[in-house]
Amino acid sequence: MSVQLELENLPMKKLLRYIFKENYSQLRNYYRKVKELNLTYVLETLKDKKTFQNVDKYCMFIGYPRSGHSLVGSLLDAHPNIIIAHELNALNFVDMGFNQQQIYYLILKNSRKLATQGRKSSSYSYEVHHQWQGKFRDLKVIGDKKGGDSTSKLRYKPELLNVLQNKIDVPAKFIHVIRNPYDNISTMYTRSNKKDKKLADSINQYFYLCDTIAQLKQQINQGDMIDIRHEKIISNPKFWLNEICKFLGIDAGDDYLDDCANIIYQSPNKSRHKVQWNDELIETVQNKMNQYEFLSGYSYED
Repeated sequence: MSVQLELENLPMKKLLRYIFKENYSQLRNYYRKVKELNLTYVLETLKDKKTFQNVDKYCMFIGYPRSGHSLVGSLLDAHPNIIIAHELNALNFVDMGFNQQQIYYLILKNSRKLATQGRKSSSYSYEVHHQWQGKFRDLKVIGDKKGGDSTSKLRYKPELLNVLQNKIDVPAKFIHVIRNPYDNISTMYTRSNKKDKKLADSINQYFYLCDTIAQLKQQINQGDMIDIRHEKIISNPKFWLNEICKFLGIDAGDDYLDDCANIIYQSPNKSRHKVQWNDELIETVQNKMNQYEFLSGYSYED
């Protein structure tokens, strides 16, 4: 099948299902992103497949919004052997039937675009000077940072995990970034676009995602998922970034680690102190945290 014919048939194949089963704004945003990425041009370049011939890992972020994924994704994108898109939401393209080469090109296009913009997210720049954001020397690992939405999508469409693993012909590696739940929930609450959203709503959303992560841990091989605490990345960035690179099968050079460490802030943002927490909500969160081993050790008093 030609690229042009594939492009014409692909989105329409599931369009009606998306209209009736997905939020309309999500559908609109999906097609807006396709337009922004100039998909037609991207697909025309598929004849040059050498770009991705050495890729041996696919990297996917799972977890929660406002947990520190943007930092980790941007640091990895600075490595000369890694390309990580910023919130492309590649899993949506998997669901729509895009093939491996198409998804890889969309990821690369996104990474290049974000690099020209200083890899900015939420008014903070994650640009790593003197390194490789948006470009590569020898591409070994490719992936996408969209942790919260990907996790939500896998919750109501768990079959997408197998679809992804069957579509991508290299091993999939999953990065689960964890932040102190009180800070994570607080930032989710303060950054919400819903004017009537309550702190309790953000608590429920957070633990809904925790429950999904717990389910995914039962489905994904232990060696294919790594838990990374945001606070540890901040306190010892070189060590933990090197650990992530080893998890992905990549060597991390000293220059790369030094330049990445230079952009990291001195201490994590304790956003829990910017939100009014009462004793009942603090206890509720603590009781829920106790149900998940990957949240052990966190508390409001940290």
